[in-house]
Amino acid sequence: MKKVRWGVLSTAKIATVQVIPAMRQCQFAEVVGIASRDAAKAEQAAAELGLAKSYGSYEALLADPDIDAVYNPLPNHLHVPLSIQALAAGKHVLCEKPIGLSVEDALTLVEAGERYPHLKLMEAFMYRHHPQWLQAKQWVDQGRIGALRTIQTFFSYYNRDPENIRHRPEWGGGALMDIGCYPISLSRWLFDDEPRRVQAWLELDPDFQVDRHVVATMQFDAGVATFTCSTQVEPYQRVNIVGSSGRIEIEIPFNAPIDRPCKLWLHQGDSAEQVETPVGSQYTIQGDLLSRAILDDAPVPTPLEDAIANMRVIEAIFAAAESGSWVELAATAAAGAAP
Repeated sequence: MKKVRWGVLSTAKIATVQVIPAMRQCQFAEVVGIASRDAAKAEQAAAELGLAKSYGSYEALLADPDIDAVYNPLPNHLHVPLSIQALAAGKHVLCEKPIGLSVEDALTLVEAGERYPHLKLMEAFMYRHHPQWLQAKQWVDQGRIGALRTIQTFFSYYNRDPENIRHRPEWGGGALMDIGCYPISLSRWLFDDEPRRVQAWLELDPDFQVDRHVVATMQFDAGVATFTCSTQVEPYQRVNIVGSSGRIEIEIPFNAPIDRPCKLWLHQGDSAEQVETPVGSQYTIQGDLLSRAILDDAPVPTPLEDAIANMRVIEAIFAAAESGSWVELAATAAAGAAP
């Protein structure tokens, strides 16, 4: 069976601990090699992960004709430039979220992608492919909770490591870019709409000067989504999706475990239906879905337009927090539109 041959740009933890082991279970993908600016680190990672090749530079991996596609888990400020380099080298691209540092930044990637229409380009929002989220989306679309009215999300972890890339403002660090992008994405997806306006509050870390606590409200035509995200409180995550006649609760919405089933509940009046999803990795599913799109020359599961729309909301939330008032998305979208 033909498989897409993948290379990984960087020895980032998300790649070595989560994505590469998961993609080694793929039916349509094969991880061939890994690159680092430190040749010794790349060689060690390849040996530990059982990969055939290691590269002492990103350029060396991109120049290898045995690599069909690349996964880009580099720091946020390198998402766009390295993804553009990969496209120019003839590689399909799976780029970690958020797609760029700003709408303007991300639009340069869109323009680059248009120059290579035969190559696939996708943002790596892995959660959408997990069975628990497909079930939740199906329940919403079937009207099992009545009309969707509000979504509440909490996502947090604790990290005060001064060496962590999430504490570099010039690299796109902070809570909103790292984990706040998830509640924005899921709310847009479930409402099947874009928010009309947003309001937000954020708190900067006094040492790192990146946002460590963010609370935001997104107003849609059909309802409201609210979320809290933080990088300096007790680790916790939960999503409640509430409609006019029911509620969906997802126990572990984002870092879905791979060693046990995930649980979600459909509450309707006094009854509650619990569903346990099959054991497996959302990264395996993501890798296979994109690899199938590459092999079949089919549309990617999540088009890049969705990544741009998510970036617009991120920018609007930053603007709302700075101004202390509601920010209209129509004005934000117009300001970030391609020339």
